[in-house]
Amino acid sequence: MTKAQTAAAASPDERQPPFTLVRKDDPTFVPGRRDFMTYRDLGVTAASGGRIRAQITSAKEGLTRPTGWHTHICEGQIVYMLSGWVDLAFEDDTIRIEEGDSLYIPGGTPHNEIATSDTFDLIEISVPADMGTEPCNPPPGWREDG
Repeated sequence: MTKAQTAAAASPDERQPPFTLVRKDDPTFVPGRRDFMTYRDLGVTAASGGRIRAQITSAKEGLTRPTGWHTHICEGQIVYMLSGWVDLAFEDDTIRIEEGDSLYIPGGTPHNEIATSDTFDLIEISVPADMGTEPCNPPPGWREDG
């Protein structure tokens, strides 16, 4: 049995279930964008052929300075807060997302993570799985640090 069971099989004799299952007691951690976070892969990237990425992002420590204005090269990104909070600056607003809140950010939307709780966990989903990040200039009236 593989770590992430998927529907792909080499022959009918090697059929696997038509779903992906990743057990909490057998996590796979992957590299991520920020050094102060860990990223747990939920098996969706491989199962979807790279169309979707789903992972649990956990803070090792709180944000010590804003991440800087940036955009993501993707169709969209969904964040669901499991615990803790994150403050994000957008062109016209600053918001806090907390436990139980969800946020959809369309690809190409400039934003800046400006503060977090000391610890947090969130589920992040992006389409496509390979979501790039590019720095950008802050919107008019904003400083680089938020």
